[in-house]
Amino acid sequence: MVKAKESSLYASPAPDTPSSSLAMGDHCTNSPPLDPSERSSGEIVKLSETEVYISKPGNSESHGTCLLLLLTNGVGLHSVNNQVQADYFAKAGYFVAMPDLFHGDPAPNAASVTAEAEEDMNLLDQIKMKAVEGIKGFMIDMWLARHTPENTMPIIDSVLKEVQEKYGDKSYTISLGTYVVGYCFGGKYALRLAGTDKIVAAAVAHPTMTSKEDIEGVKQPITFACVEGDPHFPDDFREEARQFFKEHKLEHEMRVYKDVPHGFAVYGSYPDYHIKSSQEEAFEQFVQFLDRH
Repeated sequence: MVKAKESSLYASPAPDTPSSSLAMGDHCTNSPPLDPSERSSGEIVKLSETEVYISKPGNSESHGTCLLLLLTNGVGLHSVNNQVQADYFAKAGYFVAMPDLFHGDPAPNAASVTAEAEEDMNLLDQIKMKAVEGIKGFMIDMWLARHTPENTMPIIDSVLKEVQEKYGDKSYTISLGTYVVGYCFGGKYALRLAGTDKIVAAAVAHPTMTSKEDIEGVKQPITFACVEGDPHFPDDFREEARQFFKEHKLEHEMRVYKDVPHGFAVYGSYPDYHIKSSQEEAFEQFVQFLDRH
């Protein structure tokens, strides 16, 4: 397929009402470190009731440009990390639409909750930190209850429709199809879209809250960037998914990255060279896979 270029079964206890201990980790609810010099270059527009970050490739012509839907982690649309990530996909030749999956209600920032408690650690330290962990889990549980598939999928479907009406055959070519990339929280919904005819191919990085049904519904080509020993997408579940795809002759690739944290593929200025290089490799993995389709 021609594209415009500038550069190169373990699930949560209940699939759609997960326990926060397995559903979301700190890397899902906090942005990675980012150099202050990093700036995003796209724009936020309002499509119907949803804010959408739009990042366009450098070429002004729509011919040969595909739509890429980027589904974020719990930090959401206003994270500069996520915006810069979208910009990199645009530099790779895609017209990128990144919707606010949470309608202005991103995941509770686990780091800030912990920091507040750590300000006065000399007072009953252990008891206080245990209480903080409970508060963090409660906050995330409450947040997840507000952002179920029943609430999230209609946002995605509406944005796809609105993007096509506003930008289709103007900023990208509708006939070339739609691609989807999902990180953490967004990975589950990339999988769900991969079970429809709405997209051509999907890329998923360290998904959370993934159910057996999500895996078995996939019918489009898909690539995974996984973390070895990831409690949110465990090794045994990953291998069961791989076996399912193989048995059903579904086009897939599943790359496992070692010695990196869950969330590593989200763009960031990682001080650890291995994590940073792994993030770059995962990005290239996704671009190369999507380009082939």
